[in-house]
Amino acid sequence: MTESYTDAIALLKADHRKVEDLFEKFEAASASSKKKSIAHEICTELKIHTLIEEEIFYPAFRGRIEDDMLDEAYVEHDGAKVLINDIEAGSPEDDFFDAKVKVLSEEIKHHVHEEEMQSQGMFAQCRKVDVDLVALRDRMLARKEELMAQAKASGLPNAKPTAVNLIAV
Repeated sequence: MTESYTDAIALLKADHRKVEDLFEKFEAASASSKKKSIAHEICTELKIHTLIEEEIFYPAFRGRIEDDMLDEAYVEHDGAKVLINDIEAGSPEDDFFDAKVKVLSEEIKHHVHEEEMQSQGMFAQCRKVDVDLVALRDRMLARKEELMAQAKASGLPNAKPTAVNLIAV
């Protein structure tokens, strides 16, 4: 599996493309069961992606790239996690279900743009510092495979916000 991605950034970009494709499939779906299935796949992919970024990728670059950019990424993840948990708990028959998936898609597009911007994006900054992106890829792939196995066997727990404090209303 490691041959598929040249480095950690290529792995993350492949995840981005997969989720973008899933959002397009959700938009095109009309059957409730299909929407539920695709929404669940989107949520699972994003839970795994945010975990490998937060556990492995982001910490490897703390203090090496702009801290503000990393801090914003954590907060953006947390906004997505709130919607992910809500989507997973709901169904296409619920009020606002499609709107939640749409807003999640928009949040993810914004986040991906900030990571992938050509010269000043997070990934561009990451390529300029001395971090072994191949070793990082290997660690991230191992964790991703572990999380994928857990998702298939017993499901993943709710996504946990890191930077945002959720206050009960």
